[in-house]
Amino acid sequence: MAIEHEPPHRPDIAAMLSDQTSACKPAREAIAAGADVKVLYREVPQWMVAGIAATRLKRSLARGLQEIIGLDETVEILARHRGEQLRTGIIDSADGLWSFTLYFDATGTELLACSGVKRPRRHSAKDSFES
Repeated sequence: MAIEHEPPHRPDIAAMLSDQTSACKPAREAIAAGADVKVLYREVPQWMVAGIAATRLKRSLARGLQEIIGLDETVEILARHRGEQLRTGIIDSADGLWSFTLYFDATGTELLACSGVKRPRRHSAKDSFES
């Protein structure tokens, strides 16, 4: 008799987004409005995701072009998890204006942090004709 493997249980991401960072509430609202949510089930070292988050924060502050929320808090939270394996996820808002990055513990059962970035509006060919 073959044993069927069930897909990993998908956690309720909206419920996990409490108040870890200031990006949690907008991320919950994005999910409620039909955002696309993806959780990566591959573990990565803390130093890698913490380094990427710190670089994003540094570049965003230097350029001042993008609206970001919760990234400074995320960098602080990730610094407290040195030596750990983490998982990440992404929430893309239904309107395409916001992208949120989720940071989980190695099991994917605890949400550690969330940050968000507002994407620059892209002009389509339709926008050009309407002007």
